[in-house]
Amino acid sequence: MTKTIIVAGGGMAGLTAAAYLCRAGANVTLFEKEAKVGGLVNSFERGGYVWDGGIRAIENSGIVAPMLKQLGIEVEFLPSQVSVGFGSELTRLGSRQSLADYRELLCRIFPANRADIEAIVAEIAKVMDYLDVLYGIDNPLFLDTMTDPGYVFRTLLPWLFKYIRTMPKVAKLHGPVDEYLERFTSNRALVDLLAQHFFRKTPTYFALSYFTLYLDYRYPKGGTGSLSAALERYILEKGGTIRTGLSIAKIIPRDRIAGAHGKGGAGGDSGGRVVDSSGAGHSYDGLVWAADQKALYRSLDLSALGDDDATARVRAKAADIAGKRGGDSIFTLCLAVGLEPSWFAERASPHLFYTPSLEGLHAMDIAGLEAWGRQTGLEGAGKEEIFALAMRYLDLTTFEISFPVLRDPSMAPAGKTGAIVSSLMDYDVVRRIADEGWYEEFKEAASRQIIGILNGSVFPGLAAAVEDRFVSTPLSIERYTGNADGAITGWAFTNDGMPAVHDLPKVARSVQTPIPGVWQAGQWTFSPSGLPISSLTGKLAADAILAAAKKGRL
Repeated sequence: MTKTIIVAGGGMAGLTAAAYLCRAGANVTLFEKEAKVGGLVNSFERGGYVWDGGIRAIENSGIVAPMLKQLGIEVEFLPSQVSVGFGSELTRLGSRQSLADYRELLCRIFPANRADIEAIVAEIAKVMDYLDVLYGIDNPLFLDTMTDPGYVFRTLLPWLFKYIRTMPKVAKLHGPVDEYLERFTSNRALVDLLAQHFFRKTPTYFALSYFTLYLDYRYPKGGTGSLSAALERYILEKGGTIRTGLSIAKIIPRDRIAGAHGKGGAGGDSGGRVVDSSGAGHSYDGLVWAADQKALYRSLDLSALGDDDATARVRAKAADIAGKRGGDSIFTLCLAVGLEPSWFAERASPHLFYTPSLEGLHAMDIAGLEAWGRQTGLEGAGKEEIFALAMRYLDLTTFEISFPVLRDPSMAPAGKTGAIVSSLMDYDVVRRIADEGWYEEFKEAASRQIIGILNGSVFPGLAAAVEDRFVSTPLSIERYTGNADGAITGWAFTNDGMPAVHDLPKVARSVQTPIPGVWQAGQWTFSPSGLPISSLTGKLAADAILAAAKKGRL
């Protein structure tokens, strides 16, 4: 295909879309606002350590491995065992049999709720069975064996029948996980400790599936950014162009509107033009938007659309997402520690989900703190009161802790360990703290609080060994990614109506937009999202463009 395609956004979705379009021979230019590609799949060096700036590990989900194989890209993956801990109790997850260890850990913490815990763990096992079906084979979209009758009849069709039987069961588990868990126990602390690992109001099937995903975690040698770098090399080798430090500031869709109600290249000439952040213009036959979705509609020059129906559809979509919230964001503390990796390995796995307190977040006025962030509550509260609430939140929250050097010895200087400690954190609270002029003081206070919590619980002696530290907040993520509300996984589950496709059998529709000649991909496209979904939608967007070109609709 000789069409000119522009990809906006160099995260996993944009890189995947660009890779497949280059593979098909398209003239591809990818624009990335930052100095390097990768988005939230990136690694960087500081002080002799390699740090992961976004996700801490990668789950295959039947997508990542076959994608790389289909493209002929080699990335070495290392094991990334997960531990889960509450208070003084930790367990390492090594196989499905570890679910029994997890059950007993919970029973030791809440001995009076053994029956409740057994019922909850039975639900987790049931969802694990569903995941065994959904990810039972490599996603057929990433296979070149569809013309092999043996594969179709021996593997694909039997799996498809299981998939069809399983999806209605999954569909019954779309409600918020905390509400679902309340069916099994009245112990609010138990519900909190299980649910606060996840984004607020996470769908039940997605949350309960995480035990399976923990067992699927892998770590790219050299850091998570090695995956993005491999895709970048592939694109360049295939003749694609990557323009870093530039974003798309304006989209001018051509006024000859595509048919079939303007659904991305569904008929007619739908080429257009973009203007980048330097002011330079670029023509395109097709555009893949793999960045913040609100920015897409802010960038549109609607005066270029000569079709009233198309304009109305675009305006309706823009209005629908205007008031929607981005998903949860995170506070991250990176610690350079003068302790041997073996010191940490004795206490935890390379990837640890740890909740120091057994009280649960309902033990504090978290709603009041968040209302203050939105300027709808705690009127007149001063810095001391807000900081006290924020530190209380850190006492009760769940931390995701990653030790890159425990997978790959090259990730830290000899005899030292880098620890990446993250917690979910409300964007509005941090935004208002910054507006009040307390931002730097808050980062320092939060860093000290987290170090103190870990030093007083699972890692005694940590505080005295910290040699360097630095932080990232929801505002850092907003600035780096451009994502609304500093979101790390697209739309919030708390929105009144999800503005993205959220039914897996309909995922192919998620890449369509009401804008002629424009497709979308990435975390804002399908919910729940994550790295595998970003790659999946990137491939789907590329396929949709290639199909449109084949039919003469570009």
